[in-house]
Formats: sequence, C-alpha cells, structure tokens
Amino acid sequence: LTRACPIDPRQRGFICATGCSENLKLLQLVIKHAKSEHRELGVVFADIAKAFDTICHQHIIRGL
Repeated sequence: LTRACPIDPRQRGFICATGCSENLKLLQLVIKHAKSEHRELGVVFADIAKAFDTICHQHIIRGL
C-alpha cells in the first residue's frame, strides 16, 4: 500500500511508529513561531478512530 500511496515521514497513525511526542514538539514549535511572528495559524485535529467501524471490511478492500 505504501508503494501506491506514499506516507509522509511525520505520519504516526496506522503504522508501526513510536509515540507522538515528536509531532507534539513540532506543533509546539509551529505555534511558538506563529506567535513570535504575529502570524495567523490554523490547526485541525481529526479523530477518525471509529470512522470505519460500521463499514464492512470487504467494501474497504474492494475500494482499495
């Protein structure tokens, strides 16, 4: 799947990876920079933990 859809190096969901502390630190740095430069910043958190629990796995496989 990663050959067909390359994953960003900062991706932490759906892969074997260490905790999210690196991404949290990056977010802290981005916020600090935006504040010091008096720039607007938009941040989105998407929680899709239960996004696919009602879809038949066979439909997902066919879609892929």
